[in-house]
Amino acid sequence: MVSSWRSEFFWLAVLVLVGLFVSKVSGLYFCSLFLCVLAYLIRHIYHLNRLVLWLRNGGKPPRSSGIWDDIYYLIYRLRRRNKSRKKRLLAMLERFRTATAALPDATVVLSARDEIDWFNEAAERLLGLRKGDIGQPIGNLLRNPRFAEFLRGSIYEATVNIASPVLDKGQLEIRIVPYGENLRLLIAQDVTRIRFMEKVRSDFVSNVSHELRTPLTVLRGYVETLGDADEDLPLHYQKIIRRMDEQTTRMQKLIDGLLSLTKLETGTLAPSKRVDTVLLINNVCEEARILMKEGQILDLRLESDADLLGTESELRSALSNLVVNALKYARGDGTITVCWRDEASGAALEVGDDGPGIAAEHLPRLTERFYRAEPGKSDGNKGIGLGLAIVKHVMTRHEGELKITSTLGIGSCFSCKFPEKRLLRGPS
Repeated sequence: MVSSWRSEFFWLAVLVLVGLFVSKVSGLYFCSLFLCVLAYLIRHIYHLNRLVLWLRNGGKPPRSSGIWDDIYYLIYRLRRRNKSRKKRLLAMLERFRTATAALPDATVVLSARDEIDWFNEAAERLLGLRKGDIGQPIGNLLRNPRFAEFLRGSIYEATVNIASPVLDKGQLEIRIVPYGENLRLLIAQDVTRIRFMEKVRSDFVSNVSHELRTPLTVLRGYVETLGDADEDLPLHYQKIIRRMDEQTTRMQKLIDGLLSLTKLETGTLAPSKRVDTVLLINNVCEEARILMKEGQILDLRLESDADLLGTESELRSALSNLVVNALKYARGDGTITVCWRDEASGAALEVGDDGPGIAAEHLPRLTERFYRAEPGKSDGNKGIGLGLAIVKHVMTRHEGELKITSTLGIGSCFSCKFPEKRLLRGPS
């Protein structure tokens, strides 16, 4: 770099000396100096033109001397470095596209305006996209009201299930993953077999429950008949009949719970009606007071007069399960709290107890069917493990959310949060 500047100064010094010599001989000082400066400027203009032609046409860098030789070399080295980086990026992009194309799930790259930038082969098979669809809005190609609403909502944590536009009776689960700047990745998974297996399981549970109901009713009738005459039976038989009555009652609860859960999972949504929430809570609490142990207290707090838009029978089932659970696990002299209150984003129905609490590792799985935090419990309070699963499905059908908080040794709180659009305020 230093030598190039020395060379440049050398040529400049030569031009100045020539100009001084010509001006000394001719006496035209200004004209001679102007010609020297013009010659130096023409040299730079010449090299600028060569630089433009080289950048436009490519090829090897022009040869020169002085500072222009360094300029040509530095630009050539920068172009080679950028070219190498571009090759690496293209290779990485090609590997990404190859890996994405091999995925069994449909993958579509969407622009900020929901236009298709790229998609893999699975998208052709599951979504019916074609090469000519690139640049088209995805909403114009997947004409499904649920998908259109999901796309407008931009709730990336959720998913939407739609029928496949290509596969016969196919079901797709679609999620959208944001990445980069205003870019989104649409992923569609074929869940036809999963939904079929869920339906088979649901039908099996429903059919078995119905088939067990009749013989169980007959069995309970005989047990109750024997129970009415237990004073005439030996003490040993009285204990056997009581145990039979306990187990048939438990089996009846299990069958009723399974049928309720199956209905919630597979049944169509009933038309929503205005439910007098305050009256519903009062009725459930009155029924619960009959089951309370001596010394227990039920603290009812009605801090909101909002009604709910939904199905009264489902809401009653959810609230009853929560209150019965609270009674079951509260201390013998403890307090069960039922509170209906307004929140910033809607309203919440909270049921709390001061029981032993639930360990943190159990909380994420409490709403699974047949899951119990204390599987080894063998006293009369042992549940069937379906109550909270029913509550969760009721909340899902009413666009709400069930939140559970618990502290060991202090108690638990089950909060049903309803959005504002599910609330009706003012007189009916």
